[in-house]
Amino acid sequence: MATSTPHPAPAGGLRERKKQRTHDALIRAALELFTEQGYEATTVDEIAEAVDVSQRTFFRYFANKEDVTFAVQGMVEARFLDELRARPAAEAPLTALRHTVAVAWDGIGTAIASVIPVELYMRTYRMIESTPALVAVLLRRSAELEEQMARLVARREGLDVDADPRPRVLVAMFSGVMRAAGKVWSVGEDCSVDAIRELTMSYLDHIGPAIEGNWRTR
Repeated sequence: MATSTPHPAPAGGLRERKKQRTHDALIRAALELFTEQGYEATTVDEIAEAVDVSQRTFFRYFANKEDVTFAVQGMVEARFLDELRARPAAEAPLTALRHTVAVAWDGIGTAIASVIPVELYMRTYRMIESTPALVAVLLRRSAELEEQMARLVARREGLDVDADPRPRVLVAMFSGVMRAAGKVWSVGEDCSVDAIRELTMSYLDHIGPAIEGNWRTR
């Protein structure tokens, strides 16, 4: 299935800039409609009409409603993986993951705002959490992201991810904490980036002392 991830702003060219504006406008229109009237109740025709383009144009950019729903999330996930790759090799695995979260949240607002308002992104997160069909997609995407994370952690530590269970165990635990924090945040009153960042870091603080350490020391 085709997927779409928001692209960096084109360096130049009127045609490229116009395509980027249409791409981002479709995302914004879709998420506004989804959060206002519901995911299931919104049609592709309504999204296209909101941007004053044809249904055919919509499908040039996105495979379906699911694709446009998670477009910005794909950008966030890619940023997280890039930050994890960039962590110093000397950091212990959990430390690297924790710092990755902190750094990613510090800059993610600007990245999201290049496509849609941050407030809309946070409302979309809540909408996803309350839509069973999208929760299933979120869990599938989370599993795919966890596998990429586990392989990155294993590579950092010089381990075979299929022979040593620790990378997948650590990432599963880490992701579980992230989901728990996100769930609590999604039903709270404060839907800001600062709120979810603070809650996530607080949750991570509870697990660090239990398992953190240098895996190279037996």
